[in-house]
Amino acid sequence: MADAPRSSHAYLVGGGIASLAAAAFLVRDADLPGEQIHILEELPVAGGSMDGSGEPAGYVTRGGRMLEEEAYTCLWNLLETIPTLTDETVSVREEITEFNAKWPTDAKARLIGHGTTILDASDYGLDTRDRLELTRLLVLPEAIIGARRIEDFFSPHFFATNFWTMWRTTFAFQNWHSAIELKRYLLRFMQEFPRMHTLAGVRRTRLNQFDSIIRPLRTWLEARGVVFEYGVRVTDVDFTTDEHGVRRARRLHLERDGHPDTYELTADDYAFLTVGSMTADAAYGTDDTAPELVRDKRDGGWRLWETLAAKADDFGRPTAFNGTVDEAKWESFTLTLRDPLLLHRIEELSGNLPGTGALMTFKDSNWPMSVVVPHAPHFDRRPGDVKALAPIGRDSRSMTFFSNGRHGALVLGRDERERSDGRMS
Repeated sequence: MADAPRSSHAYLVGGGIASLAAAAFLVRDADLPGEQIHILEELPVAGGSMDGSGEPAGYVTRGGRMLEEEAYTCLWNLLETIPTLTDETVSVREEITEFNAKWPTDAKARLIGHGTTILDASDYGLDTRDRLELTRLLVLPEAIIGARRIEDFFSPHFFATNFWTMWRTTFAFQNWHSAIELKRYLLRFMQEFPRMHTLAGVRRTRLNQFDSIIRPLRTWLEARGVVFEYGVRVTDVDFTTDEHGVRRARRLHLERDGHPDTYELTADDYAFLTVGSMTADAAYGTDDTAPELVRDKRDGGWRLWETLAAKADDFGRPTAFNGTVDEAKWESFTLTLRDPLLLHRIEELSGNLPGTGALMTFKDSNWPMSVVVPHAPHFDRRPGDVKALAPIGRDSRSMTFFSNGRHGALVLGRDERERSDGRMS
């Protein structure tokens, strides 16, 4: 796009990190005027799943990521451009580097066994058969793997190993997810194998990722005139195909504050569509009420993808990701604490100060629960006596949640992980 005419307009559907990054690259690298870039977001705030906010029931972060050096080169390149909100001479990338040098991740209690027993996570527990099964998956062509699930490639022993417990909780895998996607993750993050038990490769932000990444990025884009349009749900896209088989988007159909509208695209315009979401149809609970389990896909991201997929096979198969809600749902809850007693107990158990231990996974829990204790403060402008604790549950089929603290927020969402063979375009 470096040769795109300066008269071009770009329309980015969705206000998550993908669209924000694309908008920044359009401004920085393609020299496209910010006023000609439109970010169309259904919600009243940008950031997508990379959110963080103070809710009535406490503080909530739903979709944070574990960053690392080798696999996130594009993100680091972007953040070298973006100044922090507190010092415009310091980039977000520099702030993250400095923070991790001061507070390196070195989990001393990555796995918790029965009771309060800290397991030896450096013993991955893989036997010869497990290693052969992993090797077989890695060397098989994707065309041969096809639509098969992870559980189709491994014996029961593999799923009981420390390796699988750590891998699935680090990268949010379930046994019934796509074997192809597992293979891709194994290849992309193979550098984590020797340090997975300590998560020493993890890079964390100074605050939650919304405050540390999304807000500075949004501020930078706004200062360059990028147009944020909230309350806009894109419902369909019209395409034309020329004699050479080249397909182009020509019209965006949308609802603006509930009213129908369209954007007509010229031959020089561009449309970038982000579809699906790991936090689509998220519902909130409290100490006293359970979150609603949404089954009818009220979020626009999935509906748009389903509409597009009905037009052409190469738009992918969204039902592979969200066709079975009970296999795609996930739950997390954030404890907002004013009494530090629980945090002190966790420090004593784990041997880690807040922000240095990454995930603590309770291997024998029914929904394997992991706890994250972030470095304080984790939220900008929070009261000084407030601490946040973020447990995450991947399998909620047999989950019981008890909250005796002053504030608790339980979030139920729908995962974007592939159950079987599906393609994202």
